[in-house]
Amino acid sequence: MTTKKKNKKQRRPRRVFTSAFKSDVVRMCRSGGESISEVSERLDLTESAVRGWVAKSEAAGTTGVTLGGVTVSEQDELQRLRRENKQLRMEREILKKAATFFAKESS
Repeated sequence: MTTKKKNKKQRRPRRVFTSAFKSDVVRMCRSGGESISEVSERLDLTESAVRGWVAKSEAAGTTGVTLGGVTVSEQDELQRLRRENKQLRMEREILKKAATFFAKESS
């Protein structure tokens, strides 16, 4: 009995890129000096991801990447505000529990 080893290419972990980085990559592709495949190879990105960023940018009619009509700076601010909102909600829940605890203690 012979077992065959499959030579599967190991998947790399999923990476997350900022909107500013995506915008820079789109600008590099649009500058005309390099093709999308050359830019993606040089930056160690998948060609399909870069093509997707360029397509989104063209659909939005901008020089950078936007999602749903939101600019890069608005996206960054929205992300920061969501993190802050999450933190404030957690703090509020802790204060509610503390108030309940101390109200029971004083009774």
